[in-house]
Amino acid sequence: MNILVINGPNLNLLGSREPEVYGTDTLEELMMWLENSPEAAGHSFKFYQSNHEGEIIDSIHDEREWAHGIIINPAAFTHYSYAIRDAITAVGTPTVEVHLSDIHAREEFRQKSVISAVCIGQISGMGKQSYTEGIKFLSRSKS
Repeated sequence: MNILVINGPNLNLLGSREPEVYGTDTLEELMMWLENSPEAAGHSFKFYQSNHEGEIIDSIHDEREWAHGIIINPAAFTHYSYAIRDAITAVGTPTVEVHLSDIHAREEFRQKSVISAVCIGQISGMGKQSYTEGIKFLSRSKS
């Protein structure tokens, strides 16, 4: 399966940004770990990170023919980006929303996702394991 992994705003600062919340791995280390995880075997990946909503939407559009599934950590866009939500709906690619932290146990504004309703699943609070669980979820949905 071809899997597009999208990371949203401020995730380029992983490793130094609030390590007590998001861990000490950099985004590059996290994506290398994911690609080399046992769950990744037999899958191809493209990784994308942007701090800009429109660029994330462009990535979803641009990879719609290549990707069989999307794993997206929309970060702050989780809570208000109807445009990313609409892009996911428009391309129809099975998508799993993931988060390193447990968004349901954080500040009130972080507990609402406008993205999750158009995804086949949401995984949060498992640290980097959220991404491997996303692969498993996509794999089960293709079975």
